[in-house]
Amino acid sequence: MRIGPYLIDPPIGLAPMAGVTDKPFRLLCKRLGAGLATTEMTTSDPRLWATRKSLKRMDHAGEPAPVSVQIAGYDPAMLAEAARYNADQGAQIVDINMGCPAKKVCNVYAGSALLQDEALVARILAAVVAAVEIPVTLKIRTGWNRDNRNGVRIARIAQDSGIAALAVHGRTRADLYAGEAEYDTIAAIKQSVSIPVFANGDIDTPHKAQAVLDRTGCDGLLIGRAAQGRPWIFREIAHYLATGELLAAPDADEICAILCGHLQALYAFYGEPQGVRIARKHLGWYAKDGTNRVEKSGQNGRFSSADGTALEYSAFRAVVNRAETAHEQLRLTRDYFAALAADLPLAA
Repeated sequence: MRIGPYLIDPPIGLAPMAGVTDKPFRLLCKRLGAGLATTEMTTSDPRLWATRKSLKRMDHAGEPAPVSVQIAGYDPAMLAEAARYNADQGAQIVDINMGCPAKKVCNVYAGSALLQDEALVARILAAVVAAVEIPVTLKIRTGWNRDNRNGVRIARIAQDSGIAALAVHGRTRADLYAGEAEYDTIAAIKQSVSIPVFANGDIDTPHKAQAVLDRTGCDGLLIGRAAQGRPWIFREIAHYLATGELLAAPDADEICAILCGHLQALYAFYGEPQGVRIARKHLGWYAKDGTNRVEKSGQNGRFSSADGTALEYSAFRAVVNRAETAHEQLRLTRDYFAALAADLPLAA
């Protein structure tokens, strides 16, 4: 699929997630097969652009094209200015957030709260598209709540406004992340427009990816929570969609190398104290329990001990969370994998 002049190949993207899709994670996911990786949402309020957090979110040095930056807000003029500013900072695609369900975002009438006001949606999209020469994309949910699923109307407004591509999370704002994604609603949205559409929501295996494409008719997929601690999911899905065959899961040695490289990128990007703190949540995701572990034979997708018990997972978290320095955090992580390879108990 294409977004403006950019070929998205494979058509599988990393969904923007606050506190997750920072530059180290985007670079890692692109290296492991994502065709697109969008930033955490950046504020449209110019008073906050000089904060350390915003400057980090706007750092795209060395990031491979296309650089996709998500902006959030409620005021058409401010969002238009934010689009211009981010384009000047290196953004090659601007994505507008109308999908975030978080209270602190919706309470200021941003994110998915905007879906309640279709006229405002139209004004925002027209203002942002007119403000920049780069492609503008839009991320939405299926509606505000189950009684107000207006995703089809929003999609048509987006297309009429000049939006280059649309991403749809298959839940309403009221659903948050509960229940199952509404793929039939996404299919209806795709059928209503001619612009490219990404399906998003609960896509966590190659088989599920193919099933969602078949069911929705979408042009591409966005992967969100399933990539946390499992960034190689992009190459697994891409391989399956291209060949119909499952790619071998990474073994423990490769996962150790991927994880340690991710940790080192976090330390370099944020500095040691903050990098160590941020790394803890990623370590937890890589070690996540049961459903997609890498056993010692490396079959299923996350690392764990041979029996994959919750006790082992808790032991790992207890060890790595006590680290206060980058050196110690890396050492404890490598020690864990060495013990795993030797079938030894994890040191307390």
